[in-house]
Amino acid sequence: MEPWRTGKVIKIEDATYNTKRFWIQVPEVESFNFKPGQFVTLDLPIHEKMNKRWRSYSIASHPDGTNIFELVIVLLEGGLGTTYLFNHVTEGSEIPLRGPQGVFTLPEELDKDLFFICTGTGIAPFRSMSNYIQLHNIPHRNIYLIFGCRLLKDCLYGHEMAHLEKQLDGFSYLPTFSRETGEDIRKGYVHSVYENIIQAGKPDASFFLCGWKNMIDDARKKLVDLGYTKKDIHFELYG
Repeated sequence: MEPWRTGKVIKIEDATYNTKRFWIQVPEVESFNFKPGQFVTLDLPIHEKMNKRWRSYSIASHPDGTNIFELVIVLLEGGLGTTYLFNHVTEGSEIPLRGPQGVFTLPEELDKDLFFICTGTGIAPFRSMSNYIQLHNIPHRNIYLIFGCRLLKDCLYGHEMAHLEKQLDGFSYLPTFSRETGEDIRKGYVHSVYENIIQAGKPDASFFLCGWKNMIDDARKKLVDLGYTKKDIHFELYG
């Protein structure tokens, strides 16, 4: 288990109207080493009981050899943790943290198609994984990043992922919007996107799911119905 350390918030930016990006430095280590897909746990002063103060967030940046990492966090209505982070944490704030933790990471060999299926800030681990694959020129098959949100204004890292699609062979960025009415965009939920790809010719694939519980429950059931096994499906819940 990783020890508790002190993280220093060095930069905060608005990502959308209700999400912020936090860059955190861990001064006591030269390099904050993690695997893409892992998370950190923050200890926030929001409750007397220790375990009710802990909030875990996937790391949105890729490991780059520095002691700085990025989190992307959505403000949850009535959420003690995110309300504290949005209202009380500023550049220069210090936060106890533990990590990296988690086994929601890439397989050793990328010898199957990868489906990264996410909603909202669930894009964080897949942004980390996709950038890591590209920067380290890791051999891979097709990668589908299927990102669901309500409206265009909710779309996190959209320009960056569209740019990555042009740089990374075999990488398809497939955002879909459940409540958007604009032209020239994909409308609907994530499920129809991966179902269409699979029905066109069932690929040998691994599925990584991150986001709200309802989306993950639905996707797991649909993928099993499509003939995949539970071993093919990896998931990380939030919220």
